[in-house]
This record gives sequence, structure tokens and C-alpha cells, in this order.
Amino acid sequence: MSKIFWNSLLITPAVLGATLVASLSAIASEAPTAPTSVSSLDQPIAVETSDNGLAQVTSVSQLSDVQPTDWAFQALQSLVERYGCIAGYPDGTYRGNRALTRYEFAAGVNSCLDRINELIAAGTADLVSKEDLATLQRLQEEFSAELATLRGRVDALEARTAELEANQFSTTTKLTGEAIFAVTNAFGDQGPGGAELDDETALSDRVRLNLDTSFTGKDRLRTRLQAVNVPEYGTDRTGTNMTRLGFDGEGENDVNIQKLFYRFPLGDNTNVILDATGAEFYENIDTINPLFTSSGSGSISRFGRFNPIYRQGSGGAGLTVNTGFGKAVSVSLGYLADNPQTPSEKAGLFDGPNAALAQVAFRPFEALSLGFTYVRAYDPGFGVELDENGELVPLVNVTSSTGSRLARRPFGNVATATDNFGVEANFRLGSKISLGGWVGYTEAHAQAGALEGSDAEIWNWAANVGFTDLGKEGSLLGVIVGMPPKLTDVDGNRADDADTSLHLEALYRYPVNDNIDITPGLLVIFNPEHNDANDTIYVGTLRTTFKF
Repeated sequence: MSKIFWNSLLITPAVLGATLVASLSAIASEAPTAPTSVSSLDQPIAVETSDNGLAQVTSVSQLSDVQPTDWAFQALQSLVERYGCIAGYPDGTYRGNRALTRYEFAAGVNSCLDRINELIAAGTADLVSKEDLATLQRLQEEFSAELATLRGRVDALEARTAELEANQFSTTTKLTGEAIFAVTNAFGDQGPGGAELDDETALSDRVRLNLDTSFTGKDRLRTRLQAVNVPEYGTDRTGTNMTRLGFDGEGENDVNIQKLFYRFPLGDNTNVILDATGAEFYENIDTINPLFTSSGSGSISRFGRFNPIYRQGSGGAGLTVNTGFGKAVSVSLGYLADNPQTPSEKAGLFDGPNAALAQVAFRPFEALSLGFTYVRAYDPGFGVELDENGELVPLVNVTSSTGSRLARRPFGNVATATDNFGVEANFRLGSKISLGGWVGYTEAHAQAGALEGSDAEIWNWAANVGFTDLGKEGSLLGVIVGMPPKLTDVDGNRADDADTSLHLEALYRYPVNDNIDITPGLLVIFNPEHNDANDTIYVGTLRTTFKF
């Protein structure tokens, strides 16, 4: 047996089997010279593993891919039935033609050595010939470096495992986080109605820590802590909520529990989400707008992320059920209520602000997704409250701060019910271009006051295009054009929106690495508040997102 063969870096399991048998038959007189050190092996170790490990076999017939006509059949049969030191994969195969490294060869030799030691200890040493022992000794010396390396690796892994177990946060809970730093400013001559535009540059942040706990391996209990101080570029800064950012939130970086939910499977195709606080339909179901939905890596604006009707019922508690019917159809049902912990204030689970959703999503083929959404919502309109600046803030907010003042409160600050209808679509052109958009229609109904029984109509739409991996893998160049919610018709001689605003947004998300994204973006609102007498407003932001 030549030294050239022994020193080749890759052989196969079949060769290993034949070589061991040949060696056990004392055909090893030309044992090779071992490499002086492990570092002399300049080939990376290529070891194929099985998810469930290897399984010991007692008969070569258990290996489905080993045939009596194979050249190494007798060798494998001898090792399996005489020494019991050959293992197969859980699927009943041996994979004899797969490349084998010297380390794996050493592991095979070590397995046979262990087996022979067992035979000797059991008093059956007569089954092992002197020639076999001599040959195995030669093999052990030949592969001493590899065997030592394997033992060292095992010892290192055991030490590392012990260290991780001693210092782990929890055996069931995983911590993930996201931190956003943003530099933002608004530009323009003046805000709607001649209001002075607040154009001071702001450096702000939002930090979220998610504690995800699993009890069965398929469920998730999430507790999200949040601290935020991102200015709301809305009515108090620009004169319109059409300029709000998608990740804003007034605050002083006080830490609070922003979200708490438990999600678990029900059967093979259904998952249930039970929200205790911070519930959002758009986080529980598919918004059919995958590139722009995320507040940390998607659209920079509040309106551009998804159809505003998904915001109905936001912030409270409730239940959502998603069921799939194959890969082509899914159905989502949900109910959310705000502040159900205070029923004495008429803000309970059913007599306070609430929303019920039903959605059917279709995927007729891989590249196309369609959604048809209905939401019934109720806003009781308790009156007004004073904000931190001492100004009156209306509590009725039909369009969730994404459209005009009139669309937000079509009947003033009185109890209002709405029927919201949405159609959403997304189409992928190849692997790097995505076209999407939506149309939303809302029928509002006055539930109290002098206009009780009156109706109003509100429309919104948007279209977007996204180019992924442009310049770097993981990047996104996106453009969004749309019309924020507009009051088009209302009963009772009340005013509606006379003109039409246009939302134009462009952004480019550049991944610095797997954990850091930088996204410059520009938001332009033409004819703010659906009034062509108002000057165009620009909002620019540089958003940096850290994920860990």
C-alpha cells in the first residue's frame, strides 16, 4: 500500500471500510509517515453531518445503498458483523462514495479501537488476532495527530458548552433588539393655514428590546420594552399629519412595556395571537406590502408603510387568528380593543374603541399576492384632552393620523363608526423588482350629536416600486406615490376636502453589514391637507438602524 494513497487528503467511506478490513488482516506493512503537525493539512475539513447523527447497524443489509456487487461489500460486512464499528445514517444509507477527510478516517479507526477494547474487557480477546492488534497499533500511531486534535476539539466544545450554560440568560428566552438613530428636518415656506413651519433639525432615537420566550418550541411569548423620543412631524410641527414618520413617538426615552403578546399554533395550519397590550393588526397579519411595512427598515413615512385601515384598533388588546388553506389562500380574523382594563370609563373590551378585521389573502402563483380586507371600527369620541403644550387634542381619529384633519374627524369630535374596505397587491418581477400598492375606502357613520345618522366617504391609495440588492446585497431602493386619506363626501352641510394632496417618497436602504442599515429618505407632500393653496412640505431624514 503506497504512501501516496495514505497521505491523500480525501478518501471515501467505502475506502475506509476496505482499508480497515485490510489492516485488520495484517496488510499494513507499508504504514505511512504521519504529518508532523495538524497544520500541515492545508485542506479545509469537509464533514457531512446528519441532523440526527449516525446510527449503529448490526447487519450490512440495513444499509440500503450498499449492494453485494459493490467492491467494498465484503469489507463492510466484516466490519459490521465482526467488530460492529461501522455506523449508517438515520435514513438507512451509508453514502460510501462521499468524500472523507483524514479526521473522519481517524474517527473510524478510533471507533474500531474502542470496539476491540470492549471485546478484550468482555473476555472475548480470542476474537481479536495479534495481527489485528499490531495493525491497529500502527494505525493509531499513524493518525495520532488527528486523534489528538479530535479529542482537543471535543474538550474545547465541552468547556464552551459548560461556560454558556453557566452564563446563559435563560434556557427558554431569547433577547433581540433594534435601535434607531435619526437626523430629521422639515422644509418649506410655511405650513397649512399660514402656520410657521418648525424646521429645526432633530437628532432622535427609538430603542426596542424583545424578550421572546418559547415553552413548546413552536409558541412565542413576547415582551417588548421601548424607549423613544422621535418627534412627531404632524400638526404641531408642520401643520399636517401627512408628514409623520413611520417610526416616530413623542417621549423622553422613558422605558415602558410597548407590547405583550402570546402566539401559539392551533393544529397544523392555524396560529393564534393573544395580545395583552400594544396590539396592531399590521403586525399580526400579512399587509401584502413586505418591502415597506417595517418601521425600522421599510418606508420612512407613516402613510407609506401600508394601507391605513390596518391601523384601526391600534394599541390595545385582543385576539387574532390566521389560518392557511394550502399555499394559495389564507384567512385572518381579529378583534382589538383599546384600554380594556378600564370598563368603568366606558373603555372596556366592547364598549370602548374597538375594531374587528377579516381578510382573505390569495397567492395564485409565487410572484403575485392579493389581499381583500374589511375592518369594522368604533371610536366613541370622549371629547378632547390637553397635551403637554396645553393644546386641545381630539380623541376621534378615524384615519389614524395619516390623512387630513377633515378625514380624521368628518363629523367633529363625536362618536364615529367606520366600515373600512381595502384591496392590496404585490407583484414581483424576477427576484429584484417588486411592484405593489393598495386602495382604501372608508364609510364613516356619526353615532351621536346633531349629525347622528350622517355618513361620510374617505378614500386613500398608494403605489410603490422596490429594487432590492441594488449596489449591495440586502439593499432597497424604494419609491412610493399615493394620496393620503381624503374626505370626499359628507352629509350635513359639512365641508369636505376640496383638492388632492400627493404623497411622494424616495428612500435607499444601504446595509453596512448584517446588523447595521443606513437609510436616507425624502418625503414630499404636495398640496398638504388636500388644499392646493398650501405650500409643498419636504421632510428629509437619515435613519440608521442597529439590529442585534
